[in-house]
Amino acid sequence: MIKLFVLDIDGCISHPFETPDWESISEIRKLNQLSKSQSEIPSLTLCTGRPLPYAEAVAQWLDIKLPFVFESAALYSWSKNSVKTILDKEPKNGRSLAPIIEFKQWLNDEILPEYPELILEFSKMMDAGVVSPNKDQINRVYDRIMDQIQQNYPDLEAHRTEISVNTLLSGNNKGTGFQLISEEVEIPFDQMAYIGDSEGDIPALKKARVAYAPSNAIDRVKKVARELPFETSKAILHAYEEIIKMNKNGEI
Repeated sequence: MIKLFVLDIDGCISHPFETPDWESISEIRKLNQLSKSQSEIPSLTLCTGRPLPYAEAVAQWLDIKLPFVFESAALYSWSKNSVKTILDKEPKNGRSLAPIIEFKQWLNDEILPEYPELILEFSKMMDAGVVSPNKDQINRVYDRIMDQIQQNYPDLEAHRTEISVNTLLSGNNKGTGFQLISEEVEIPFDQMAYIGDSEGDIPALKKARVAYAPSNAIDRVKKVARELPFETSKAILHAYEEIIKMNKNGEI
Protein backbone atom coordinates (compact mmCIF):
# COMPACT_ATOMS: atom_id res chain seq x y z
CA MET A 1 0.00 0.00 0.00
CA ILE A 2 1.16 3.52 -0.78
CA LYS A 3 0.99 5.55 2.45
CA LEU A 4 2.64 8.78 1.29
CA PHE A 5 2.47 10.72 -1.99
CA VAL A 6 5.29 13.26 -2.36
CA LEU A 7 4.83 16.24 -4.70
CA ASP A 8 7.19 18.55 -6.50
CA ILE A 9 5.91 22.14 -6.80
CA ASP A 10 7.10 23.93 -9.97
CA GLY A 11 5.88 22.08 -13.03
CA CYS A 12 3.71 19.76 -10.91
CA ILE A 13 1.47 21.64 -8.49
CA SER A 14 1.56 24.65 -10.81
CA HIS A 15 3.36 26.16 -13.77
CA PRO A 16 5.98 28.71 -12.67
CA PHE A 17 4.88 32.34 -13.01
CA GLU A 18 1.28 31.29 -13.78
CA THR A 19 -1.91 31.29 -11.69
CA PRO A 20 -2.50 27.80 -10.26
CA ASP A 21 -5.47 25.66 -11.24
CA TRP A 22 -7.33 26.23 -7.97
CA GLU A 23 -10.11 23.77 -8.86
CA SER A 24 -7.69 20.84 -9.10
CA ILE A 25 -5.75 22.02 -6.07
CA SER A 26 -8.97 22.18 -4.04
CA GLU A 27 -9.77 18.56 -4.96
CA ILE A 28 -6.25 17.46 -4.04
CA ARG A 29 -6.57 19.24 -0.68
CA LYS A 30 -9.92 17.53 0.02
CA LEU A 31 -8.41 14.10 -0.61
CA ASN A 32 -5.44 14.91 1.62
CA GLN A 33 -7.85 15.94 4.39
CA LEU A 34 -9.72 12.63 3.99
CA SER A 35 -6.42 10.74 4.37
CA LYS A 36 -6.58 11.48 8.10
CA SER A 37 -9.63 9.18 8.42
CA GLN A 38 -9.36 6.82 5.44
CA SER A 39 -6.30 4.55 5.36
CA GLU A 40 -6.57 3.85 1.62
CA ILE A 41 -5.85 7.52 0.89
CA PRO A 42 -2.16 8.37 1.26
CA SER A 43 -1.14 11.57 2.97
CA LEU A 44 0.65 14.28 1.00
CA THR A 45 3.90 16.13 1.47
CA LEU A 46 6.32 18.18 -0.64
CA CYS A 47 9.84 17.78 -1.97
CA THR A 48 10.80 20.99 -3.76
CA GLY A 49 13.83 23.04 -4.64
CA ARG A 50 11.94 26.19 -3.70
CA PRO A 51 12.88 28.12 -0.54
CA LEU A 52 11.12 27.57 2.79
CA PRO A 53 8.62 30.50 2.68
CA TYR A 54 7.15 29.43 -0.66
CA ALA A 55 7.12 25.73 0.24
CA GLU A 56 5.33 26.58 3.50
CA ALA A 57 2.68 28.59 1.63
CA VAL A 58 2.02 25.74 -0.81
CA ALA A 59 1.82 23.27 2.07
CA GLN A 60 -0.87 25.50 3.57
CA TRP A 61 -2.81 25.45 0.27
CA LEU A 62 -2.97 21.66 0.44
CA ASP A 63 -3.41 21.34 4.23
CA ILE A 64 -0.12 19.42 4.49
CA LYS A 65 0.77 18.79 8.13
CA LEU A 66 3.62 16.31 7.64
CA PRO A 67 7.26 17.42 7.41
CA PHE A 68 8.19 18.65 3.93
CA VAL A 69 11.41 19.24 2.01
CA PHE A 70 12.53 22.61 0.65
CA GLU A 71 15.75 23.52 -1.18
CA SER A 72 15.83 19.88 -2.38
CA ALA A 73 17.28 18.44 0.84
CA ALA A 74 16.22 20.47 3.88
CA LEU A 75 13.38 19.06 5.97
CA TYR A 76 10.97 21.33 7.84
CA SER A 77 8.87 19.90 10.69
CA TRP A 78 5.72 21.79 11.72
CA SER A 79 5.41 20.09 15.11
CA LYS A 80 9.02 20.80 16.09
CA ASN A 81 9.33 24.08 14.16
CA SER A 82 12.76 22.85 13.11
CA VAL A 83 14.90 22.28 10.04
CA LYS A 84 16.95 19.13 9.48
CA THR A 85 19.60 18.61 6.78
CA ILE A 86 21.95 15.82 5.84
CA LEU A 87 24.79 18.01 7.13
CA ASP A 88 23.43 17.54 10.67
CA LYS A 89 24.60 13.92 10.51
CA GLU A 90 28.15 14.79 9.50
CA PRO A 91 31.00 15.37 11.99
CA LYS A 92 31.93 18.91 12.90
CA ASN A 93 34.98 18.71 10.62
CA GLY A 94 32.85 17.44 7.72
CA ARG A 95 31.38 19.37 4.80
CA SER A 96 30.23 22.94 5.25
CA LEU A 97 28.23 25.41 3.19
CA ALA A 98 31.36 27.45 2.36
CA PRO A 99 31.38 26.33 -1.33
CA ILE A 100 27.73 27.38 -1.71
CA ILE A 101 28.45 30.78 -0.16
CA GLU A 102 31.42 31.24 -2.51
CA PHE A 103 29.36 30.15 -5.48
CA LYS A 104 26.63 32.66 -4.66
CA GLN A 105 29.27 35.38 -4.66
CA TRP A 106 30.52 34.24 -8.08
CA LEU A 107 26.96 34.30 -9.42
CA ASN A 108 26.43 37.78 -8.01
CA ASP A 109 29.72 39.15 -9.38
CA GLU A 110 30.05 37.39 -12.72
CA ILE A 111 26.65 36.17 -13.89
CA LEU A 112 23.91 38.52 -12.71
CA PRO A 113 25.42 41.63 -14.37
CA GLU A 114 25.25 39.88 -17.75
CA TYR A 115 21.65 38.72 -17.44
CA PRO A 116 19.29 41.50 -16.29
CA GLU A 117 16.25 39.18 -16.04
CA LEU A 118 18.07 36.80 -13.69
CA ILE A 119 17.85 37.01 -9.90
CA LEU A 120 19.26 35.09 -6.95
CA GLU A 121 16.78 33.28 -4.73
CA PHE A 122 17.81 35.38 -1.76
CA SER A 123 16.06 33.41 1.00
CA LYS A 124 17.83 30.14 0.21
CA MET A 125 20.27 28.72 2.76
CA MET A 126 21.77 25.59 1.17
CA ASP A 127 21.26 26.28 -2.52
CA ALA A 128 22.84 28.83 -4.85
CA GLY A 129 19.67 29.21 -6.91
CA VAL A 130 19.02 31.61 -9.78
CA VAL A 131 15.64 32.23 -11.41
CA SER A 132 14.47 33.78 -14.68
CA PRO A 133 11.28 33.55 -16.77
CA ASN A 134 13.51 33.55 -19.88
CA LYS A 135 14.16 29.89 -20.79
CA ASP A 136 16.94 30.66 -23.26
CA GLN A 137 18.69 32.69 -20.57
CA ILE A 138 18.37 29.79 -18.11
CA ASN A 139 19.97 27.42 -20.62
CA ARG A 140 22.90 29.79 -21.22
CA VAL A 141 23.42 30.34 -17.51
CA TYR A 142 23.24 26.59 -16.84
CA ASP A 143 26.11 26.02 -19.29
CA ARG A 144 28.18 28.70 -17.54
CA ILE A 145 27.42 27.20 -14.13
CA MET A 146 28.35 23.69 -15.27
CA ASP A 147 31.67 24.96 -16.65
CA GLN A 148 32.43 26.71 -13.35
CA ILE A 149 31.58 23.58 -11.35
CA GLN A 150 33.74 21.35 -13.54
CA GLN A 151 36.70 23.72 -13.35
CA ASN A 152 36.57 24.89 -9.73
CA TYR A 153 33.86 23.20 -7.63
CA PRO A 154 33.98 19.39 -7.95
CA ASP A 155 31.95 19.02 -4.73
CA LEU A 156 28.91 20.80 -6.19
CA GLU A 157 26.17 19.70 -8.59
CA ALA A 158 23.57 21.69 -10.52
CA HIS A 159 20.03 20.93 -11.68
CA ARG A 160 18.01 22.89 -14.21
CA THR A 161 14.29 23.56 -14.48
CA GLU A 162 12.58 25.67 -17.11
CA ILE A 163 12.88 28.75 -14.87
CA SER A 164 15.85 28.08 -12.57
CA VAL A 165 19.27 26.57 -11.99
CA ASN A 166 19.89 25.16 -8.51
CA THR A 167 23.48 24.56 -7.40
CA LEU A 168 23.87 22.20 -4.43
CA LEU A 169 26.45 20.30 -2.46
CA SER A 170 27.05 17.03 -4.32
CA GLY A 171 24.51 14.43 -3.20
CA ASN A 172 22.42 17.02 -1.37
CA ASN A 173 19.63 16.63 -3.90
CA LYS A 174 16.00 15.47 -3.90
CA GLY A 175 17.11 11.87 -3.46
CA THR A 176 18.48 12.95 -0.09
CA GLY A 177 15.34 15.00 0.58
CA PHE A 178 13.18 11.97 -0.16
CA GLN A 179 15.31 9.94 2.27
CA LEU A 180 14.91 12.57 5.01
CA ILE A 181 11.12 12.45 4.60
CA SER A 182 11.11 8.65 4.77
CA GLU A 183 13.20 8.64 7.95
CA GLU A 184 11.21 11.40 9.65
CA VAL A 185 7.74 9.91 9.06
CA GLU A 186 8.97 6.29 9.28
CA ILE A 187 7.53 5.23 5.93
CA PRO A 188 9.84 3.15 3.69
CA PHE A 189 10.44 3.96 0.04
CA ASP A 190 8.31 1.01 -1.11
CA GLN A 191 5.26 2.68 0.48
CA MET A 192 5.89 6.06 -1.15
CA ALA A 193 4.94 7.61 -4.49
CA TYR A 194 6.50 10.68 -6.13
CA ILE A 195 5.66 13.02 -8.98
CA GLY A 196 8.25 15.27 -10.65
CA ASP A 197 8.91 17.02 -13.94
CA SER A 198 12.55 18.17 -14.10
CA GLU A 199 16.02 16.67 -13.89
CA GLY A 200 16.32 17.57 -10.20
CA ASP A 201 13.42 15.18 -9.47
CA ILE A 202 15.12 12.13 -10.96
CA PRO A 203 17.01 11.01 -7.80
CA ALA A 204 13.72 10.91 -5.86
CA LEU A 205 11.73 9.35 -8.69
CA LYS A 206 14.21 6.46 -8.81
CA LYS A 207 13.68 5.74 -5.09
CA ALA A 208 9.86 5.80 -5.08
CA ARG A 209 7.73 2.67 -5.34
CA VAL A 210 5.46 4.49 -7.80
CA ALA A 211 6.88 7.33 -9.92
CA TYR A 212 4.79 9.71 -12.02
CA ALA A 213 5.51 12.49 -14.50
CA PRO A 214 3.03 15.11 -15.76
CA SER A 215 2.78 15.48 -19.53
CA ASN A 216 4.82 18.70 -19.31
CA ALA A 217 7.83 16.85 -17.81
CA ILE A 218 11.14 16.69 -19.66
CA ASP A 219 12.01 13.53 -21.60
CA ARG A 220 14.64 12.40 -19.08
CA VAL A 221 11.98 12.29 -16.37
CA LYS A 222 9.53 10.40 -18.57
CA LYS A 223 12.14 7.65 -18.96
CA VAL A 224 12.11 6.89 -15.21
CA ALA A 225 8.45 7.67 -14.41
CA ARG A 226 5.04 6.91 -15.86
CA GLU A 227 3.82 9.81 -17.97
CA LEU A 228 0.30 11.02 -17.21
CA PRO A 229 -2.07 12.48 -19.83
CA PHE A 230 -2.39 15.80 -17.98
CA GLU A 231 -0.22 18.73 -16.94
CA THR A 232 0.65 19.95 -13.43
CA SER A 233 -2.11 19.77 -10.79
CA LYS A 234 -4.52 17.86 -13.06
CA ALA A 235 -1.80 15.21 -13.36
CA ILE A 236 -1.37 15.12 -9.56
CA LEU A 237 -5.11 14.70 -9.06
CA HIS A 238 -5.24 11.90 -11.64
CA ALA A 239 -2.28 10.12 -10.02
CA TYR A 240 -3.73 10.60 -6.53
CA GLU A 241 -7.04 9.04 -7.56
CA GLU A 242 -5.22 6.18 -9.26
CA ILE A 243 -3.14 5.45 -6.14
CA ILE A 244 -6.27 5.47 -3.98
CA LYS A 245 -7.97 3.03 -6.35
CA MET A 246 -4.94 0.72 -6.35
CA ASN A 247 -4.78 0.83 -2.54
CA LYS A 248 -8.50 0.00 -2.23
CA ASN A 249 -8.20 -2.88 -4.70
CA GLY A 250 -5.05 -4.26 -3.10
CA GLU A 251 -3.13 -3.80 -6.34
CA ILE A 252 -0.06 -2.35 -4.67
